[in-house]
Amino acid sequence: MNGLESNIRPLLDLMGGHPWLKASVVALTALVAAYVLTGILKAFLKRLVIRTSFAFDDQLVEIIRPPLFYMLLMIGLSIAVRLTPLGENVQTNIMSVLQSISILIWMVFAIRFAKIVLQAIASRAKSNEFIQPRTLPLFNNLATIGAIAVATYLIFSAWGIDMTAWLASAGVAGIAIGFAAKDTVANLISGVFILTDTPYKIGDYIVLDSGERGEVTDIGIRSTRILTRDDVELTIPNSIMGNSKVINESGGPHEKYRIRIPVGVAYGSDTAQVRRILMDVAGNFQKVCHYPAARVRFRAFGASSLDFELLCWVDQPALRGQVTDVLLEEIYNRFNAEGVEIPYNKQDVYIKEMPAAKEQP
Repeated sequence: MNGLESNIRPLLDLMGGHPWLKASVVALTALVAAYVLTGILKAFLKRLVIRTSFAFDDQLVEIIRPPLFYMLLMIGLSIAVRLTPLGENVQTNIMSVLQSISILIWMVFAIRFAKIVLQAIASRAKSNEFIQPRTLPLFNNLATIGAIAVATYLIFSAWGIDMTAWLASAGVAGIAIGFAAKDTVANLISGVFILTDTPYKIGDYIVLDSGERGEVTDIGIRSTRILTRDDVELTIPNSIMGNSKVINESGGPHEKYRIRIPVGVAYGSDTAQVRRILMDVAGNFQKVCHYPAARVRFRAFGASSLDFELLCWVDQPALRGQVTDVLLEEIYNRFNAEGVEIPYNKQDVYIKEMPAAKEQP
């Protein structure tokens, strides 16, 4: 920066002894130069990346201009500050502020760049690789924490603060905080295990051992969020999720979910007719999967009915309620139309004899 300042000083000397005018010209020139140069660079890079078939370089071009623009602007402002008649302490503080702003801008760029790189790696990862779509949130969080830690260290250095004493104090404080916030630490550790072991992922339908059922909307370091079918969001600490029985309805070899429709018919009903009706109902509904095929099972001789069960599959667990509703209504209508009786509990009261009427006095 000193070399650049010495190169432009002959041009600035033409303005005579007007330091504020010189500083304003440098700042304005830096603004215009940053806008023009970064615009030209972005247009040039776009012409290069348009020839490629993957989206990684396109995303990189979109995020590279802001940090370069502000870097050039901060360089110009730093030179402008040195040209002002302000005191040395004031100039030093302003320079520290400009450096801190630059560090924060590059920190944001580093976080966005890391997410793009990790996303590109995860999208091409094989099943046995460590970085995959299911572990992507973990690495995004680690990249964010790392960028913030480095940026914090650089900002302290920009202000001339010795980090040695701070790190020693942080070690002692960390032990005390660890004992005081053991539940939070447990949630963090459980969150890491959940993200790496992946018993469930975002978009899965899960059922907790406490009975709650819903779609996983977010897996954070501290907690997991579930959106129930009533559109109520549940936030559950990861330590509880890690120690609970979780049924993943979207897990297994595919996301399809099997629906069970219990059906009871009266004794004396034609079992072949019942099977045909149930199979027709399942086969004529488009949201029921053709593979695996629907099936009917004769389960038991009930107390007052022959107990059948219709088993069929839907593409997603979210369709369970809707498909069950349609199937039950259609089965009821078909049974009524074809004379299949659906038994129900009823009681007949027999009066052995009427009580004798009391004689009137």
